[in-house]
Amino acid sequence: MAARRISSLFSRSLSLPTAPASLGFRRGIQRFTSRAAVIDEPIIPPLQINYTKLLINGQFVDSASGKTFPTLDPRTGEVIAHVAEGDAEDINRAVSAARKAFDEGPWPRMTAYERSRIMLRFADLVEKHTQELAQLETWDNGKPYEQALTAELPLFVRLFHYYAGWADKIHGLTVPADGPHHVQVLHEPIGVAGQIIPWNFPLLMLAWKVGPALACGNTIVLKSAEQTPLTALYVAKLFQEAGLPDGVLNVVSGYGSTAGAALASHMDVDKLAFTGSTSTGKVVLELAARSNLKPVTLELGGKSPFIVCDDADVDHAVELAHFALFFNQGQCCCAGSRTYVHERIYDEFVDKAKARALSRTVGDPFKKGIEQGPQIDLKQFEKVLRYIKSGIDSDATLECGGDRFGYEGYFVQPTVFSNVKDDMLIAQDEIFGPVQSILKFKDVDEVIKRANATRYGLAAGVFTTNIDKANTISRGLKAGTVWINCYDIFDAAIPFGGYKMSGIGREKGVYSLNNYLQVKSVISPLKNPAWL
Repeated sequence: MAARRISSLFSRSLSLPTAPASLGFRRGIQRFTSRAAVIDEPIIPPLQINYTKLLINGQFVDSASGKTFPTLDPRTGEVIAHVAEGDAEDINRAVSAARKAFDEGPWPRMTAYERSRIMLRFADLVEKHTQELAQLETWDNGKPYEQALTAELPLFVRLFHYYAGWADKIHGLTVPADGPHHVQVLHEPIGVAGQIIPWNFPLLMLAWKVGPALACGNTIVLKSAEQTPLTALYVAKLFQEAGLPDGVLNVVSGYGSTAGAALASHMDVDKLAFTGSTSTGKVVLELAARSNLKPVTLELGGKSPFIVCDDADVDHAVELAHFALFFNQGQCCCAGSRTYVHERIYDEFVDKAKARALSRTVGDPFKKGIEQGPQIDLKQFEKVLRYIKSGIDSDATLECGGDRFGYEGYFVQPTVFSNVKDDMLIAQDEIFGPVQSILKFKDVDEVIKRANATRYGLAAGVFTTNIDKANTISRGLKAGTVWINCYDIFDAAIPFGGYKMSGIGREKGVYSLNNYLQVKSVISPLKNPAWL
């Protein structure tokens, strides 16, 4: 299957001056007059919300407290449904169920082939329910329906096919010893895995974590993002239909400060995986260390450079840089949010990048042809507007956008800044929104140094027709993924993760299996061996 364009991640925190909902500054900037759709009455999908309770030990149950919380439509801020609000007591119940399922249940004891068949049955069920899942993802998250349906759901299915294929190919080693001993190296499931997923790609992040954990024979307690709890509960039901034993997958919806913290610090969780902001990742790592020192995989923030060299086809580079930044409303951890353009083609690039942003279609994500929906919630919407104000206050040139789009919901105009300097906040911090910052560079050595001058190291893009230049830059960049003349290629087999403060470990591909396995050496004496 061809690699698909798609991306990832998460909630971020920031302390900047509060900006009003409409910033109102123009400074001679071209008013936003794109092909954007007029936001009419929002389209309500023909979908009934059936799963709003926690899944614990194979049963959909209310939270122990009886509390619920609203999940909102980001197009309007209106309530879609009220979902059970899990907290520490519910995490305890879920971990107990997962522990019993691992210690006493059939999942780690059935053959790997049987586990793979259940995972494949689940993937087949997802394919049958693709339309409903895509509608639910768009309704709860705000991403374009066409994106969810044609890119994200097929990749979700592909990921589970991939990990189902790995289930019966995980094996240990027999290694020689310096003497008459038989040595086996066993790869065993690690036990109960706690997993905390973000709101920007709820289904894909579930697949990145649940797939390898199940393939290795583990049991799971998954905490969904409070902004987007609905699809995790839906697919949990499909896992039941596929024959996954009770207690193997438990899904708790709730807030990070309660349910998430309880999971990270739980003494009976053997492994933790988290995707989200770097600041929250530090808290998660500390909670894991202060409890039972459980191993932690972290996929965190980024401020990825997208480098356009002077030999580039400018039109093609503009389109790819636009995609690298604006995809998924800019809510991607690996967004190409620092666009470095060689000085020889800089002015032409800026003019064309501005024109492309002005032509971007913004509106109801259920409408055909819409490229950009709303930001996830009010907090993220206001944060993006504060960063835009920061860029203007720092004397970057606002080429277009810079304000809210429409009068309802959390829509932000596609925004382009030029004359951006490395020390500006918009060039340093992860904005997580539709804000493109275009910087100028002179030569390869300079741009490598500047691109690496960040606390992040998640991804990067290089656009050039010169293979030597591509090799020099890609090897010089301190980033976990470098895309050359492409961006956001996320095949199931390609490992993903970051350098520096962008995380610990890798997800996807064979490398992700190591996150969910223990290595055990078993040594026994040999008497009168025929060979050593």
